[in-house]
Amino acid sequence: MDYSYLALIVVTLAIGLGAQAYVNGKLSKYSTVPNSLGITGAQAAQRMLDYYGISGVPIKPGAHGEDFFDPRSNSITLSPEAFGATSITSLATACHEVGHACQYAFGYTPMKIRGAIVPVANVASNAWIFILLIGIFLNMAGLVWAAILMYAVVVLFQIATLPVEFDASRRAMAYMQSISLPQPEQKGAFDVLRACALTYLAAALTSILQLLWLLGNNRD
Repeated sequence: MDYSYLALIVVTLAIGLGAQAYVNGKLSKYSTVPNSLGITGAQAAQRMLDYYGISGVPIKPGAHGEDFFDPRSNSITLSPEAFGATSITSLATACHEVGHACQYAFGYTPMKIRGAIVPVANVASNAWIFILLIGIFLNMAGLVWAAILMYAVVVLFQIATLPVEFDASRRAMAYMQSISLPQPEQKGAFDVLRACALTYLAAALTSILQLLWLLGNNRD
């Protein structure tokens, strides 16, 4: 029994489950609180795009849990609960995704850096564990270190994601302040966005811990 790995599993599970519970609590709390403007997430997204003078960005309804900006098609997809609802959660979610559209439109450098890492990170995230297992099974240190290097790229991608997500939320809050959203609703929106940001922090932290463990247990 490798107790260091057992400790790693316990710590990362605690971080992940704790973050998810906090996020679910905030999303649930504000999903039943309507915004005073009476606008849906889709309407808020369009208004924010217009406010920043951004055109040609379609806002599409997606499946449950699908809230994202796609730079390949320069489009925003919102889940049913964000697209058509008038809650604080839907408002914050929609404006956050428009924040990403603003980054793309204005050439936000961290987004460009993250985008450049995406292709390599996608390959590495799918392949590293298999290469690691093959390296261990065949007792080939070179393959093990190649797998660790690939996992390091995944970790780098997660770290590069943090400023992109934080900035999108900052842009969302700036817009909601500009339209004079009541202070209690701004606080609710901030709570939602902060909770969502916590999931990215938790993912990055657990990945860093995993990488440190791999490095520490594969020294010559």
